Amino acid sequence: MGDGVEQQQWTAGSTALVAMVPEADPLVAGARGQYDPAAAAGVPAHVTVLYPFLPADQVDDGVRAALRALFAGHQPFELDFAGFGRFPDLLWLAPEPDRPLRALTAAVEAGWPQAPAYGGRFEPVPHLTIAGGQPQETYEALARALAPGLPLHSRVTEASLVVHDGLRWQLRETFLLGGEPGGLGAAVEAAGDSASGSASSGPAPTGR
Repeated sequence: MGDGVEQQQWTAGSTALVAMVPEADPLVAGARGQYDPAAAAGVPAHVTVLYPFLPADQVDDGVRAALRALFAGHQPFELDFAGFGRFPDLLWLAPEPDRPLRALTAAVEAGWPQAPAYGGRFEPVPHLTIAGGQPQETYEALARALAPGLPLHSRVTEASLVVHDGLRWQLRETFLLGGEPGGLGAAVEAAGDSASGSASSGPAPTGR
């Protein structure tokens, strides 16, 4: 969530929906760690689907079920990152095609019109943030350094709900696209089932 969003707006209970792009981390992790506050706050390389989403205390079982159904209605898709984009205060990798990402954002906005992307302040443009709040010379140097590592390819199979706890972003739940089996979403659900099943036989493990 670099996304031109000031870090001081990340208050406890803020939420976002993102598509993780782990294939980009080996290339951009160093730059993001230095120049993207979202990286230091616990978010790997990603493209934001919608920020801010509902406050965490409003994301109840019904909302999560609706999100699960919404994302299951969109098929997994392929992305390539072959070039850079810039906003006045941001350097980013451009996903192509960006149409599937725009479709996800539009679907979430349609389902929750009270939560428009970026509070309705500007039109969402799919992007993977590398650096923000730096002089143009820094962006030019980063682009030169990272360009030999492009293009990157990614397959997006899930969207993640992340919640800010006041210090860092934490993964709350993952939603599979197209109901595709496997992936982190299934692992989270299986872990929850396992914890529920073991509750009667002994104390629950201490949370992190």
